[in-house]
Amino acid sequence: MVKLDRVRSVRRVISILAVALAVSGMTLTLIPGVMAGDPSGERTYADDIEGMKTAINVAWTLIAAFLVFFMQAGFAFLGAGAIRTKNTVNYFAKSYMDFSIGAIAYWAIGFALMFGGSKLFAGLESGNRIIGWSGWFLAGDAYDVSTMMFWMFQVVFAATAATIVAGACAERLKLQAYLIYSGIVTAIIYSIHGHWVWGGGWLSTLPYGRGARDFAGSGVVHAIGGFIALAGIMLLGPRIGKFNDNEKPNAIPGHDVGYIIIGTFILFFGWFGFNAGSTLAATDLRIAVIAVNTFLSGAAGAVMVCYWTYFKTGKADIVLTCNGALAGLVGITAPCAYVAPWAAVVIGTIAGMIVMVGIWFNEWKLKVDDPVGAVAVHGYTGIWGLIAVGIFADGMYGGVSGLITGNTGQLIAQLIDAATVVIWALGTGLVMFGLLKYTIGIRVPPEEELMGLDVGEHGITAYPDFVHTLSARPTKVVRMRGTERDGEPAAEGGGKDG
Repeated sequence: MVKLDRVRSVRRVISILAVALAVSGMTLTLIPGVMAGDPSGERTYADDIEGMKTAINVAWTLIAAFLVFFMQAGFAFLGAGAIRTKNTVNYFAKSYMDFSIGAIAYWAIGFALMFGGSKLFAGLESGNRIIGWSGWFLAGDAYDVSTMMFWMFQVVFAATAATIVAGACAERLKLQAYLIYSGIVTAIIYSIHGHWVWGGGWLSTLPYGRGARDFAGSGVVHAIGGFIALAGIMLLGPRIGKFNDNEKPNAIPGHDVGYIIIGTFILFFGWFGFNAGSTLAATDLRIAVIAVNTFLSGAAGAVMVCYWTYFKTGKADIVLTCNGALAGLVGITAPCAYVAPWAAVVIGTIAGMIVMVGIWFNEWKLKVDDPVGAVAVHGYTGIWGLIAVGIFADGMYGGVSGLITGNTGQLIAQLIDAATVVIWALGTGLVMFGLLKYTIGIRVPPEEELMGLDVGEHGITAYPDFVHTLSARPTKVVRMRGTERDGEPAAEGGGKDG
């Protein structure tokens, strides 16, 4: 009864805060005389003798934002395919709602914290090297077409960082805890670190090289999401049946490899908006190099993993290969504008190796359960992407040059950034999930986990004709060759969970 009252109290507080935010936003928007922005766009054209160039760049950035938004569908398919049928609805619900809640949180709070003081666009004048404080609710001077364009591009990045955790915590995390997490991450944790790198904060102004550089978010987006995910699964614990009594990991295969393949294709496609769109300008012809580097690195990661699994087991593991492709894409996200194509291939190949070792390390050494390999794909290879800038940047764009040109300063800046990401994301993630764990709770009851979160949290199933059992045993897998035979535990846990 006490627990029920506590949950009701939390919901009541959340409702009051939501109403307060909405009223505050409307109030700020309706205050007469405070809007000095350009909400119609007329003055933007009048002040710009190259009006057509402005229009092209705005259109390019918005189209890129729409591509990144479509990546949410990729994450949804990939994650749902990598888990069991009884949790499909729950995973889709989390995928849909985290960007919805994240969008409101970023509009009200996150955008101001992240870009206040950057002076990149109208309404973003106030802030310092630690935090920003202008652009709240996109009101006042921020009610401007250029600022709106920038917000649209940035909010889909924030949503991407939030959704990374869904896969790592799948099949046992409470829906309400996840939704609260989404709001906190997009409003505060992601946005404050983003300010340090993209909003004119202290990391971007380090006295080494050109300061920390993360062109499209290997650290700001992916490593943040990946290490918050690690914090979450450390406190959440593994799924029932994941580990034997001797702590040897079992494979728990997902229910639809087709979903995983489709999801990866969608993510790969959206990544061109993620990386090339980060120029914010179609008139910046470096977008051609960025697109090629993105393509090559993702392909190299996939090839590396495909052939590694083939030579090791005699079978090409297409599920792990998809993670290899994503690892290559994460790895190239920070250096995509600063490196030559040959370096992109090297970066993607090493990222493929990192994701395989990372999945093995998580299961066999850390003893954590990550059904989709999100920590390895986004966390570990995100750190690699930051370091790769300091190694492979050739000085051809933005004056950023790394070790291959004899410059050690940039690598120092990147290493400082990498260490900061790990400490900030893992530390704040542990605090956040710890508070949730000891207030409303973060894990569903064992009987609900065995039955499936679809019925337990939604009252429906994705496959009504499918009969679920309350068995704690992992799904049996029969293989002619490889690591599993007739349902026996896998010799290696890495890759078999997607």
